[in-house]
Amino acid sequence: MQVLKIAGAVAISLALAGAVQAGSLTDQPLVDSGWLKDTLGNESLVVVDIRAPSKDADFYSVGHIPDAVSAPYGKFGWRATENGIVGQLPPVEEISARIGSLGIGNDDHVVIVPFGQNSSDFGTATRVYWTFKVLGHDNVSILDGGMEAWTKAAGEVSTDSVMPEAATFAADFRPELIADAAEVAVAKQSGVALIDARPMDQYLGKSKSPVARVAGTIPGAVNIQQSEFYDSQSLSFVGKDKIAGLVDKAGLSTDAEEITFCNTGHWASVAWFGLSEVLGNKKTKMYDGSMADWTSDQSRPVQ
Repeated sequence: MQVLKIAGAVAISLALAGAVQAGSLTDQPLVDSGWLKDTLGNESLVVVDIRAPSKDADFYSVGHIPDAVSAPYGKFGWRATENGIVGQLPPVEEISARIGSLGIGNDDHVVIVPFGQNSSDFGTATRVYWTFKVLGHDNVSILDGGMEAWTKAAGEVSTDSVMPEAATFAADFRPELIADAAEVAVAKQSGVALIDARPMDQYLGKSKSPVARVAGTIPGAVNIQQSEFYDSQSLSFVGKDKIAGLVDKAGLSTDAEEITFCNTGHWASVAWFGLSEVLGNKKTKMYDGSMADWTSDQSRPVQ
């Protein structure tokens, strides 16, 4: 974990001590299209469309949920390259300013909208959700099924671009949600479970991402593939019972300390969201650097 991030977070927290978030519009990490239809127009609601444009289409311009602001996952700056490692949480002051530029203040409830087509795409939303949580903002939910579910539910669509008025977003950094390489290195000895959320072939070392120096996993890790957490047929995140079954199958406890990881902290956020927010295990952290960071140091073991 970079000292710069922690120092920036402490400075922001001290300077803005006493700031209290207003009541959330819901305490649910997932909301459905019916809830969002009923809540549109609430002055405390900010809908954030994180769909990225392709070379052929700007999906936000083609049609988005009314009053939604656009903050494409790969282009807005939700993640950054830090110390040569891709996909990291940006410095707290930087990401806080970006969030404020969307018109999001500490009293607003954020609903994140991905495409919703599959688990990997849904990971864009869980990663952004995790970012808000790490920054101390609890008033955040994801539209279950994303824009796919909204369209299926005949939700209203707008082509009017929204230019938000910047707001002040004050971060209250939560180090308990983010793990670094040092914590991961001692996890097994201290009884903390490591959960590799990558596909089985990568877990077994039969293939690897280009960002990882070598194939394999962190010694002692168990595998719960991120694809197990999302049902692309019903366009919905799986429920508590399904996740509890995945945890049991992996030989883990539903209330023990654990750290999820993948290659860059994208797929790992799907597992983190399922375990922490849906199942309710608040002892779950995510290793932001994941295998990109772990394998960058040749002295770290790979199984």
